[in-house]
Order: sequence, then C-alpha cells, then structure tokens
Amino acid sequence: MRILAISLDLDDTLWPVTPAIEAAERALDDWLHRHHAAVAAAWPIPAMRVLREQVAAERPDLAHDFTAQRLLTLERAFAACGRGDEHVEAAFAVYFDARNRVECYADALPALAALAARLRLVSISNGNADLARIGLRHHFAHCLSAREVGVAKPSAAIFHAACARLGVAPEHVLHVGDDPLLDVAGARAAGLRTAWLNRDGAAATEAADLEIRDLGELVRWVG
Repeated sequence: MRILAISLDLDDTLWPVTPAIEAAERALDDWLHRHHAAVAAAWPIPAMRVLREQVAAERPDLAHDFTAQRLLTLERAFAACGRGDEHVEAAFAVYFDARNRVECYADALPALAALAARLRLVSISNGNADLARIGLRHHFAHCLSAREVGVAKPSAAIFHAACARLGVAPEHVLHVGDDPLLDVAGARAAGLRTAWLNRDGAAATEAADLEIRDLGELVRWVG
C-alpha cells in the first residue's frame, strides 16, 4: 500500500485516557470543595459521573461533543444547588486543565517524532484533548475533533474531513487507533488503510491492514 499520510487517534493510542479523566474528576472535586462546598457535597465524583451519563443519554445530539456534555453536566449540578451558571466556565477550566495533563505511553513521543519526520500526521479524536496544551501539536499538520467536525468516529465524514485537510485521497492515508469499531471499522468503511494498535494482545474483531503492539512497530513499518 502507498501511504502518503497517517491519521492518529489520541486517547488510549498516545496515552491511557482513564487516568487522565480520573485525575480531572479529582481536580474538579477538590476545586468544588474549596469554592462551592454545597455543590461538592451534593455531587461527589460518583454522583457527578451518573449525572454526566444522564446528560449523554438525554442529549444524543451532543454525542460528538464531550465538552458540551461536560458543561451541561456542570450547569445542572450548580442549578440543583440553587446556583447560577456563572461558575460553570471556571469549573470546566479546572477539569479541562487536568484532563490535558496526560502521561504518554513510553513509545509515543519517539514514534511521533520519527513519523512526523517522514509523513504528514493528522489527529482524529472523539475526545476533547488539546494537543497544544499537552505539548504535541507541533508533530501534526492538522488536528480534527468530533466536536469541530460535528460527527464522531466511526462516521466516514470525520475521516473524509481529515483526508480533505491533508489533500490526500483516503486510500493513501493510514489510520492508526486502538478501537476496533471506531478506528478500524470506521476508517476502513471510509476508504482509508487501517492499523490496529493492539497493546494488550486482544483477539481481533475487525480486519485491519496492519496490527501493531506499539507505535515503535509502526515506525519500523513505515521505514
């Protein structure tokens, strides 16, 4: 296959996302205890998670926009305690700052540098990580989020938007990600080549063009 560019998922591809989300939840909870004790008491972390899930279920139109879901969750949490939404932006800023303090997998930084030296890179993420805040933006020609595009993976539209930004036909773009459905099946259906990052050695449920255990394997494959 003739690959001219690579698209990369972010969460659980470049870094494990669960520790970042949990740290963000703790940071928000600590901030609420310091500045809005009544809200913190009413909405401890488990309750805030449930509220977030309720918002997601009630607002399928926001399925592609985790930021909007989180803001609406905070609005409801404050409103339930008789507070207005004037504190929502500050609360979200605390959450978002911590959410972007990620710890990359050991192979990620060397691989990004090596890949960016060979091919143009674009990120495609359903999440709301900010590569500029994280310090990785310089490796990427473009960054696309589901929030920006208006649809989430596995929709073909987000993959096609990435290819359009690159100016490269889908069949010459290799998409790399950890999720068999969102990344492998989604990219394949959009006409891209696919690489499944299978760090844990799970059984394949979707057929990828390439299966790798870490991003160092991808660098060696690119050559």
